[in-house]
Amino acid sequence: MISMKRLRKTGKPFVFDIKRILLVGTAVYMVLIVAFYFLAGEQLRIRNSRGNIAMRPPESTIGELTAGIVLEQSFSAKIQRMESVSVQWTTYGRPDVGTLTVELVRAADGARLMWGLYDVSTLADYQYVTIAPEKPLEDVYDAPLILRVYADSPAGAAGSLAICAKDPDRDYTMTHNGNPVDCTLCFAASGTDRIWIGLHYWKFAVILWALLALVPLTVWLRLRAGKRSYINNALVALHKYRFLIRQLVSRDFKTKYKRSILGVFWSFLNPLMMMLVQYYVFSTIFKNDVPHFAAYLIIGSVMFNFFSESVGMSLTSILGNAGLITKVYMPKYIYPLTRVLSSLVNLLISLIPMLIVCLFTGVQFQKSAVLALYFMLCLVIFSLGIGLVLSTSMVFFRDTQFLWNVMNMMWMYATPIFYPETILPDNLRVVLNFNPLYHFIRNTRICILDGISPEPMVYIQCMLIALGAILVGAIVFQRNQDKFVLYL
Repeated sequence: MISMKRLRKTGKPFVFDIKRILLVGTAVYMVLIVAFYFLAGEQLRIRNSRGNIAMRPPESTIGELTAGIVLEQSFSAKIQRMESVSVQWTTYGRPDVGTLTVELVRAADGARLMWGLYDVSTLADYQYVTIAPEKPLEDVYDAPLILRVYADSPAGAAGSLAICAKDPDRDYTMTHNGNPVDCTLCFAASGTDRIWIGLHYWKFAVILWALLALVPLTVWLRLRAGKRSYINNALVALHKYRFLIRQLVSRDFKTKYKRSILGVFWSFLNPLMMMLVQYYVFSTIFKNDVPHFAAYLIIGSVMFNFFSESVGMSLTSILGNAGLITKVYMPKYIYPLTRVLSSLVNLLISLIPMLIVCLFTGVQFQKSAVLALYFMLCLVIFSLGIGLVLSTSMVFFRDTQFLWNVMNMMWMYATPIFYPETILPDNLRVVLNFNPLYHFIRNTRICILDGISPEPMVYIQCMLIALGAILVGAIVFQRNQDKFVLYL
């Protein structure tokens, strides 16, 4: 924002054209907002309903479903757009005859909402029989519903339906020819909910633009009033020392592979070799059912390795540059910044083998894969914030490096990198919600492997985590940097 040469000559800051900054910034912002709207697709407005009813494991059967028997399961579901209802059919291991009718009825007026007619001779044992409307039902949220099932099969050639004990947490009732029975059908109901943020996407986009526009306006007003601006000073310093930053990044990157025969190629080869070893161990010795497990594994490994490397290098960035710090003036935050940037170069190279593994394992890339870059950016910002805190701590407390080694190992095992999160018990799975790396890696996998975009709130959550880390790191570093020279 300020020309340092102009400031030294005149004593007054030179302020760039604020209109130009806002116009260029607005243009870039509009491109990003429109691109995100396109890349996020339907997941921006619709998500799998949190009120979906999962199919419970069968415990028994209701008995032969012969002609004249009518089963009715009453229930309600907090699903805004109901798309399907399923029951579980059993055959007693024999060929059956007749037809099966499954209906969903609104209890209030008896209106049939969806139904299906099936030839029982074509149904397999414990097959899910699913009915679905032409369009999602949008007026059944938490409404009393009746799932009615009957058949016209003769005795000895009739199938049955799977049942289970009543769920104490749900007020479901079941009748057999109008008589209540002490069990429930094994059934499932699924659909989608509308996402409020997505439905008002463009309104939120305008509000966010206004908030972002306040940043340059605030800086401009402070400079006009002759006040100090940390944002402006940081931008000026980055511009002034850009050559030194490039040299430090290049030095750190080259030092890593100094006297190595393969050199930079290790950035390409290392994630592949680690993935192969972990893949062999966790796909043969420890079985799992994760689709595209090799791709699942390398995505987690590449992202965690970047975090571990960048933070580990930032940890010693101040001590390692003690000679420069005591002889040459430059903003001290540049030292941990360059360490993260050199690790970022390594991350970008590692994306090539990650892409190769995804293609080799049959991952079908969708447009949502581009959104994975957003979560990687959040990871970079988060890593810089942690690096600033630890580099500060290392100056005053040299045991930080040993504590970090332990914490890094604990963090690795607490993050689902080489194991699926589903193997964790419920009480431990709650801990994942407090693990920032879990959110970054999980949502990157969703964008690439599942081919869909996470919910809009997830993007806000991950960016808040990243900005929170960089804010804490900047405050801790700024308040202690003047004391560094006394402890180097």
